[in-house]
Amino acid sequence: MNMNKTSKTIGNLSLQIGRILFGAVFVFSGFVKAIDPLGFTYKIEDYLRAFGGFFETLADYAFPLAIALSTLELLIGLNMIFKIQLNLTRIVALLFMLVMTPLTLYLAIKNPVTDCGCFGDALIISNWATFFKNLVLISIVILMIIYHKKFKAFLSSKIQIYASLIFIAIGISLSVYSYHHLPMIDFLPYKIGVNIPKNMEISDNAPKDEYKTTFIYEKNGEQMEFTLENYPKNDSNWVFVDQKSELVKKGYRAPIHDFSIMNAQFDDITQEVLSFPGNTYLLIMYDLNLTSKEGAIKAEKIYQKAIKSGDKFYALTASSDEDVQKFVDNTNVTYPFWKTDPTTLKTVIRGNPGLVLLKKGTIIGKWNWRDFKID
Repeated sequence: MNMNKTSKTIGNLSLQIGRILFGAVFVFSGFVKAIDPLGFTYKIEDYLRAFGGFFETLADYAFPLAIALSTLELLIGLNMIFKIQLNLTRIVALLFMLVMTPLTLYLAIKNPVTDCGCFGDALIISNWATFFKNLVLISIVILMIIYHKKFKAFLSSKIQIYASLIFIAIGISLSVYSYHHLPMIDFLPYKIGVNIPKNMEISDNAPKDEYKTTFIYEKNGEQMEFTLENYPKNDSNWVFVDQKSELVKKGYRAPIHDFSIMNAQFDDITQEVLSFPGNTYLLIMYDLNLTSKEGAIKAEKIYQKAIKSGDKFYALTASSDEDVQKFVDNTNVTYPFWKTDPTTLKTVIRGNPGLVLLKKGTIIGKWNWRDFKID
């Protein structure tokens, strides 16, 4: 009888721990996305473009979808932890997992995007790890539905409704604030205090990418695959057809590995920019068609001030020369433009425009255009 009672106690404790674990994962996932709504938007756009067809046409709705999904995750997680409206929350959580689990299985098998983005840029895990994580979560929520009588709310129904509304307001507020300014916590490689050149270094002893090379040869109309060890190098009857290289082990990659600045003649001026001993302003505008004209005009005042102070100022964009000229005509800005990869620019700062202040390659300040200091 005591053993039966002990088993029930352990079972009930396991269910409660599972509930809290499920909630904590959702709170963490929702929070890191909510404080970086543009980053989550970029990830959703990657998904939609990878799927192509009809899905690609939905890319224009990625931003509101990013806010909605991060808020929903935060709501589910907080409701689970505080046992708020558990009957409805369990059903919503199950439906959510029934969508996400098959989706992450597809991502693991097909690998259309290398990072699922389930924890934003705060924690990068593989697509297979994401799928197995979802298997655990869906198992927990199924058990919670089966043993629903084990979970008793400690707040009145009215207070639970108010709590859910507060959680929703928190989620939306986090996203709106972070969008208008910058993420409250910067999980990206270009944090304040980071020295860009140092974070681009790769030591000679660092592990290198390892590839498996396969050679395809043909003989008498039949093709066969060979490796470096057994390909028919001395047999003239075999005719070389093709060669394939497959990455089998990823080597070390520097935290910053894709930062470069090109001038109009496609000369790389990265080292010149990063080695300047004084203040260097980088105005980030990855796509001028989406850039705030108000922000660009505010940046003109910073540029004029920088010239007088002997500071350096570079406007970085991935837009075409035609779009640059059109933008200059529409805004009357006079600062010079330089070219950088669009993904890099999106990673440097969540702002369009955004301003980064460097000194000898070290980031000492970052601002969304709404927070530009022009006094």
